[in-house]
Parts: sequence; structure tokens; C-alpha cells
Amino acid sequence: MVEQDAEGWVVHYDIPGLTYWMLSRQEEVDAEARDRHGRFPAGASHAGRYGYLDRPVVDEWLDILGQVMQRQWPGVALREHRFTTRPTHDVDRPSRYGFAGDVRLLRVMAGDTLRHRRPQALLLGPWVWLTTRRALHPLDPLNTFDWLMATSERHGLTSAFYFICGRTDPRMDADYEPEHPAIRHLLRRIHARGHEIGLHPSYHTYRNPKELTNEAERLRRVCTEEGIEQAAWGGRMHYLRWHTPLTLQGWQQAGMSYDSTLGYAEMPGFRCGTCFEYPAFDPVRGEAPGLRIRPLIAMESSVIGASYLGLGTGEAAFERFVTLKSRCRAVGGSFTLLWHNSELVTTKQRALYERVLAA
Repeated sequence: MVEQDAEGWVVHYDIPGLTYWMLSRQEEVDAEARDRHGRFPAGASHAGRYGYLDRPVVDEWLDILGQVMQRQWPGVALREHRFTTRPTHDVDRPSRYGFAGDVRLLRVMAGDTLRHRRPQALLLGPWVWLTTRRALHPLDPLNTFDWLMATSERHGLTSAFYFICGRTDPRMDADYEPEHPAIRHLLRRIHARGHEIGLHPSYHTYRNPKELTNEAERLRRVCTEEGIEQAAWGGRMHYLRWHTPLTLQGWQQAGMSYDSTLGYAEMPGFRCGTCFEYPAFDPVRGEAPGLRIRPLIAMESSVIGASYLGLGTGEAAFERFVTLKSRCRAVGGSFTLLWHNSELVTTKQRALYERVLAA
């Protein structure tokens, strides 16, 4: 790949060109391969087909280029990077029972009782539903927010919580409204403890910049009413739906600072080839929209869920998370982890989450 000659060093690869191709997601423009949610699948990507999705290849290429530069010009000082972990949480379901309609409440309670063998749901469900007026009930199984914040704080980390603020598909989107007093109370708690609030645009907004903008404005309006101010606003698309470049244009139009969607649902890894935040680039318009990309490295359901890798909550799952985290650490990047608040119901789920943060 690299060799030295009489005049200096020769790199036999177009590292800047390959880097642009990965970071801009050029291969996804007009791609025909899509899964049932309209997402470009990992298996259709070059990285997925050729087995390097689990490596931050862009960071590795640039590290090689940096070594060549330092050998050629020993006085060159390259920027030093410090590894970080970014725990993030998409708030699809903040409550198991609190925001459900009558019919859905009965259906959820029946499922918990019969399928999950939790007969206490027959009492807990109505109690939580009746008392979720001003705040989430402390016994609600999905109300894991205080635990998440406390866990991040123990590890010196800041969590980001992304809220749905629209309903473009009632079957796929959330059952809560950001204006609900219990959600307002939750937003205030998150902000008071120094954690981040962001947007989780609803199901069909990934191809609808106008609606994405409306939802971003709705979140900012509610936060302003609650006295919540942040230096930057970002988020992640619901179901990790992404269309290059339309979704990018939507985030730009909404005036958001960053997006953290770009990872694959069915497989963790480095969709963009990097674990560093970087300025977005629209490969169709040929311009930089002023948005930053925070690549998503791993989502809990990608590793644990039976629909994807199906590794459960044991050692195999832990090793997969830690391998990715160690590769981020090796290049001084950021390990951005998505773990839904609704996937911390069992002791094993919580234990795995804590181990991953501590690793």
C-alpha cells in the first residue's frame, strides 16, 4: 500500500477519494436495495459484502496517511484525539401503560399476563394508566430514565435522549405527545441533571423535510416553554430510516446541529467507515449543508434481538459490543451506543448495559 522511493513516499491508494466515498454515503444514492422499512441494508453495502463493516477503515486509512506524513515531515504535529463513549436513547415508548388508549391498554395487559407470564400487569397496568398524569409512574417497567442517567453519571458520561414529536404513521410511531405533562416533567428532569435532549423524527419524515422541520420546531418550542436551552440540537431518525441525500436535507432545513442515524439496524459496525463525528456532505448537490454526522456504532437490538444477530444478553453479546468499542478506542474515536429505555426491563439487560459502559 505504501512504499518509499528516492523522492519520498508513494501511497498506492486514493485515500482522500475513498474517504469521501465512505463518508458521503455515495454508494447509497439511488440504491435499489432496500429492506421492508425502506432502509439500505448492510448486506448490500460494499463493507457488508466484503467483510470490513466491523472496522473503522477510514480512520485506519487516515492513520496510515498520518504516519507517512510524519516520516516525510518529522516536524508535523498531528491532532491528538481522546476516546469517548456516547450513550444515546431513542424514546419510542417512555411508558408501558401510561399513554395507551383503552383498547391498547387491555391488549398490552393481556399480552404481559399470558405471553410474558406477568399476572401483576392486571393490577399494575390500570394503576400506572390512572396515575400517569403529571409524571411517569416509578413502577412503570419502561420508566428507566433515572436509572439510565444515574448509570451514565457513575461512569462520567452524558446520555442523550431523543423524543418523537410527530405521528406520520400511527402504527409505527409513539403513543405520547411532547406537550403531555408527564413528558414535560421528564424533559425537565433530564435537563436538570445535565443530560441532552434531542429529536427522534417520526417514521415517514426521512423523506419529508417539511414534516421533519415541523417536528424539530415542536420539540424546541416545548423545551423553550420549560426553560430548557441547549447549545446544540440533534437526534436520530426513527427505525434508522435514511435516504441519501433527502434525509440530510431535512436535518439541514430543520436547523439541527447533528444527526446520529448512520448505522445499520441488522448489524453493528462502521457504516461510514469512521467512529469520528464529521461534517456532512451532500453528494448530489455537491455541497456541505452545515450539519455534522455522528455515526452510530451499535444498537442493542442489532446484537441482542432475535430478528438480527440474536446473541442474547450473555458473553457473546458482550464480546461483540466490546470488540467494536475497543476498535473505537484504538483510533481515539467515539463509541456511539443506542440503547432504548424500553430494553432495560430485565436484570440481564441492565447488567449487560452496565458492563458495556464500564468496558
